[in-house]
Amino acid sequence: MADEATSIFRRRELLRPQHVPQKDRIVGRDREIETVEALLKPAAFGDPPESGFLFGKTGTGKSLVAKHVTGRARGIAQMQGTDLTAAYVDCDQYNTETRAARTMAFEVRDAIDPDRYIPKEGIGASRYYDALWDSDGLLHESDSLIVILDEIDKLGDDTAEILSKLSRSEEAGKTGCYISVVAISNKTDYSDAPDERVASSFQDDPIIFPPYDANQLQAILERRSDAFKDGVLEEGAIQLASALAARDHGDARRALDILRSAGKLAEKDDSDRVTEEYVRQADEYSDLNRSIQVIKNGTPHSRYALYALAYLTKSKLKDSFSTGELYDAYCIVAEVAAGESLTHQRVLDLMKKWTLPEITESKHTGGGKGEGSYRTHRLLHDPDVVMSACLESSETQRDVLDALSESSV
Repeated sequence: MADEATSIFRRRELLRPQHVPQKDRIVGRDREIETVEALLKPAAFGDPPESGFLFGKTGTGKSLVAKHVTGRARGIAQMQGTDLTAAYVDCDQYNTETRAARTMAFEVRDAIDPDRYIPKEGIGASRYYDALWDSDGLLHESDSLIVILDEIDKLGDDTAEILSKLSRSEEAGKTGCYISVVAISNKTDYSDAPDERVASSFQDDPIIFPPYDANQLQAILERRSDAFKDGVLEEGAIQLASALAARDHGDARRALDILRSAGKLAEKDDSDRVTEEYVRQADEYSDLNRSIQVIKNGTPHSRYALYALAYLTKSKLKDSFSTGELYDAYCIVAEVAAGESLTHQRVLDLMKKWTLPEITESKHTGGGKGEGSYRTHRLLHDPDVVMSACLESSETQRDVLDALSESSV
C-alpha cells in the first residue's frame, strides 16, 4: 500500500462526494446557491430564515449546495455575534422520526454543549425534541437552527410529522429559536410535500437541480484535479471520466467516484500515471459497486427473490427462468432467512422492480401449445456477486444453500 511519500494522491479528500469545497470549485450552481442563500442568510444576522425543498436526481449538487450555504451562513453569523447552529441528517441512514430526531439532538449537542448527556436509546422522538427546546434545552440561547434533511423521502410516513414538529415549534411556543428546514429529495416527482400543517412554513416553489452536462462534469473534475500530484493525470483521463458519468443523467458523484477509483487502481499497480485505461476499468468497477449497493438497499423479500434467481442461474444450465420456477426457490430462501414467504403475485411484483436499475431483465412470453403465457426473468450480473449482496450473513447463506441443495428446485 502506498504511503504519503509514494502516493500519487496529494489531496484525496477532494474526490470524496461528501467533501464540501470552496465556492470557486463549485460548478454550474450559482443560481441554486443564490436561491438557497436567500432562504438561509437572514439567520446569520439574527433574522428568521425560511425553509425550502431541494429536488433533483442523485449527484446534481443538492447536498453540496445546502452544506456550502449553511457553512457560509455560520461563518457570517460568527462575525456578527449571532448564535446559529446547524444539523445534518442523512434520512437514508436514519429513516424514522426517532432516529432523525436523535441525530439532530446529538449534532446540536456536539456543537453547543458536548458534555450534555442525552440517551442514545430507550426514549422516543419527543424526548429528543425536548432536549433541543425545553426551558433548559440546547437551543435555549440560540438564535437560529438550520436542519438539513437529506433524502427526506426515506422517512416515509414520518415525513409530515417531523416537518410539522420542526416548522411549527416556534409558533407552538416550544422554543424562541428560529428554525429553518432544508428538505432534500432525489425524487423529482416526490409527492409527499408538506401538508397543510407545514406548507405555510416552506417557500412556494421547490428548488430544482438539473443534471450536469458533460462540460460541467469535466469542469468539476478539472477544479479538483489537484487531488493528484502534478503530472499524474494522463491527458484525456478527465474528459473520459466526465463523458462516462454524463451517460448517467449527469451524476457528479459518479464522475468523482470514477476518477478516485482510477487513481486507486493505478496506485495498486504501482503506476505513477492515471491513464484512460484505468478510467475505463474504474467505470466498470463503479457500475458493479453501484449495483451491489442497489441490491443491499432492497427490501428483505425482494432480495430473497433475487437470491433465488441468482442461485438458479448459477446451478442450472440456462439463464432464464419462469416466475413459477423462481417462486419455488424463493419460498425456500424466505423460509430459511425469515420464517415466512409472500404470495406468488407479490413476488412477481417485487421482481419487476429489479428491472428498472437493470439488475434483471423480465419478459412476457408464450409457453407453447397448452402452456399459456408467462413471465421469465434473467439475471444481468454475476450470480456469486448478487448472492453475496442479497444475504450478507455467511451463516444465513450457508443455511439457505444447504436447504436449496437438499430441495428439488
